[in-house]
Amino acid sequence: MPFMLDSVSDIILVLNEHRQIVYANRTLQETFDLEDTRIQGLRPGEALDCVHAYEPPGGCGTTVYCRTCGLAKALLPSLRGQDKVEECSIIRQDGSALEFRVRARPLILDNHRYSVFSMQDISDEKRRRALERIFYHDILNSAGLLAGYASLLDDERAMDADVLRGSLREIANRLIEEIRAQRDLTEAEAYELNTQSSTLNSVDLLTTLKSVYEGHMIAEGRRIVIAADAQSIDFSTDETLLRRVVGNMLKNALESSHNGATVTLSCALVDGYVELSVHNPGAIPAQEQSQVFRRSFSTKGTNRGLGTYSMKLLTERYLQGHVGFTSTPEHGTRFFAQVPM
Repeated sequence: MPFMLDSVSDIILVLNEHRQIVYANRTLQETFDLEDTRIQGLRPGEALDCVHAYEPPGGCGTTVYCRTCGLAKALLPSLRGQDKVEECSIIRQDGSALEFRVRARPLILDNHRYSVFSMQDISDEKRRRALERIFYHDILNSAGLLAGYASLLDDERAMDADVLRGSLREIANRLIEEIRAQRDLTEAEAYELNTQSSTLNSVDLLTTLKSVYEGHMIAEGRRIVIAADAQSIDFSTDETLLRRVVGNMLKNALESSHNGATVTLSCALVDGYVELSVHNPGAIPAQEQSQVFRRSFSTKGTNRGLGTYSMKLLTERYLQGHVGFTSTPEHGTRFFAQVPM
């Protein structure tokens, strides 16, 4: 039987009642370069190098993040004798993401209960869906807007030609930026993204982002302000990637804000790091907060969750920094990125 399971392309795991691996097929070992002797007794998150595998109260299977993990959600029903299928998204210690469709089935041997997991890698499927969403939705919208403004050039009753040309340039630049952002994310996941450091100023960066997004459709009916106590700091990093990270924060904050809301940009020096932050008055539901940085999670619908994931990936893998957030009904939501001086 082990020989047959080793020929299967999906990962096969057998877990005991303590969530420990008692068997893993060769696919797991070869995919993650693990030795068989190292796998026995580990829990799935430990074997897959999940960022939450060793967090309190008791590591893999017990943390607040495990409540929404497909592996954990499938395990308990299977130990009770039920078949269960879930999707599982894992962020690894190196910032990379794993996405699986997991099927758990019960197994009883010598009066002991086990759960047999088959784990199908669906990362490419999720990536393709996200690409389709971007090209069929975001980029198509920008292209349609571009065509609409271009058609006004032939209308003598339309707005001033210079104003039209300026709008066309802005939309075209936005379209190019959307394509570049997806290209950079693809290269970042493949460890192929090159960075280029330059000197920039924190307030200048926020001022540029404020100007860019004030003309964006998602900012309609909302105010963008820079905090009065924002610190002006000169530092060195990859400006393009940092703009993309903070721009995603700003875009998400605007999309999450009600009409008439104010979104606040700020920057400060914190423990030797330059911290840039975006605050909006809304709150992320408590049950969703543990999923924010997962690759396919979004509060805005299916196949949307690349913005927050890319923030974390770009900042922590390429800018040597850290990304986080706080969110409560009383104080709203604040995302921040910290990068070294």
